[in-house]
Amino acid sequence: MTATAPAPAPSPGPADTKTDERLLKSSPLKKLMGRPELGSVVGAIAVFIFFAVAADSFLQATSLATVLYAASTLGIMAVPVALLMIGGEFDLSAGVMVTTSALVSSMFSYQMTANVWVGVLVSLVVTLAIGVFNGVMLTRTDPPSFIITLGTFLMLTGMNLGFTKLISGTVSTKSIADMEGFSSAKNVFASTLTIGGVDFKITILWWLGLIAVATWVLLRTRVGNWIFAVGGGEEAARAVGVPVAITKIGLYMGVAFGAWVSGQHLLFSYDVVQSGEGVGNELIYIIAAVIGGCLITGGYGSAVGAAVGALIFGMVSKGIVFAEWNPDWFKFFLGVMLLLATLLNHWVRKRAEATK
Repeated sequence: MTATAPAPAPSPGPADTKTDERLLKSSPLKKLMGRPELGSVVGAIAVFIFFAVAADSFLQATSLATVLYAASTLGIMAVPVALLMIGGEFDLSAGVMVTTSALVSSMFSYQMTANVWVGVLVSLVVTLAIGVFNGVMLTRTDPPSFIITLGTFLMLTGMNLGFTKLISGTVSTKSIADMEGFSSAKNVFASTLTIGGVDFKITILWWLGLIAVATWVLLRTRVGNWIFAVGGGEEAARAVGVPVAITKIGLYMGVAFGAWVSGQHLLFSYDVVQSGEGVGNELIYIIAAVIGGCLITGGYGSAVGAAVGALIFGMVSKGIVFAEWNPDWFKFFLGVMLLLATLLNHWVRKRAEATK
């Protein structure tokens, strides 16, 4: 009895000649269609053209500087919030954390009669500690980030009001404008730069710097790979050695750092802080990130997209004023932008997946 010779391997057909997807060269168009911020860029161009036609003063240099300032005050928080969302989590305490940062800096400096910079550094430590608290609570317990950060939001809201009234006797802090170090701190966090006869707030530089750093981290470092992996699937990321807990704690600290910068700008712009400010702003940060292409489910998005989302917010909020419309319509336009951007981002993502 003779052994049966093994059947020859079938010749490769068209379906078998595919190479690894990672080795395929993509056309510039396919790469462009795959960018998460594409939808927001298209939306930003449409909004810009709309208000350029609807408002005569919109294209003036001073008006554009005002738009950039409004976008930067939101974008400083929208960028780290976007990274957190790419990592699959939320932070509902981000809005009031900005106020907490400003209150700590102001009250510590005033009560201790210390140099203002001492209060600024103490505020940085406290704000980062809040970020660590959110991250540790999330990674060590079962509740989702929505519940944990909602609890932090409520605690900070009560502490902001309670401590301010206990220490200052009112709902606002005492002025620190005459204290040592105030001028230099204001130069860092709330100064104005004049370029070509137009005044630009320094928050625009902070915003651009955060965009650059966040984009570099996401696209050029191992940490960026960890962020996308954790957002795409926590268990799968853990299985391949991604330090999930450290990554998430770091992302919450990033949001806390943005809150510290925003809080110091708030303080040194007005030298006093109202303890009830910041409530509701966390939703605006999330909206900017979603408009910029971040998915609610995590694992997809970009820092540039969140920045463009913040720019759309700035154009809409100030464009309504320049067009002399009733500002009560602002939230309506923001809602329209959110829905249109979400639908456009969804369509772009589907097209990108179909062309792979």
